[in-house]
Amino acid sequence: MRAICAGLLYGALALGANSALAGGFEKLQVHAAPKAPAVTSFVTIDGVPMDLSVYAGDVVVLNFWATWCAPCKREMPGLDRLQAMMGHEGIEVVTMAFGRHNPMAMEKFWDRANIENLPLHRDPTTELAQAFGVKGLPHTVILDAEGNEIASLPGEAEWDSAEAIALLEGFLTD
Repeated sequence: MRAICAGLLYGALALGANSALAGGFEKLQVHAAPKAPAVTSFVTIDGVPMDLSVYAGDVVVLNFWATWCAPCKREMPGLDRLQAMMGHEGIEVVTMAFGRHNPMAMEKFWDRANIENLPLHRDPTTELAQAFGVKGLPHTVILDAEGNEIASLPGEAEWDSAEAIALLEGFLTD
């Protein structure tokens, strides 16, 4: 059923018939079939190794960002609100600082943007970002409950918009 929903969503987006094209979702690429990532490891802000498998069972909105990225600064509060709205409904917003980042600078970024609901993780080697084809920032990848990539969005979007919520609710449907 999930494949059918994803296929219908993909077709609608490809034809331009879906309202999810507003709010920065014009470049959303919904994959015809889920893709297993080659790399799933990263580190916490404190340098503790982790793996995306800790989010198994949830649809993951994996956002790659950087402290120096102006579009990331604009986008992050919406991701924070999305997590506050949908974090208890099977959606997990996971932020991943791209490249080498000073943990203090990351925390300062969070404080200035009043981010309260998102984890601070890092991809210091950029191997995770490379595995997902990240070529610019921000870049968001959506993973299904099994950890497979089902969609990708290069660029900034309004993640707390009605369009984003409808899109993510569609990915929750079995």
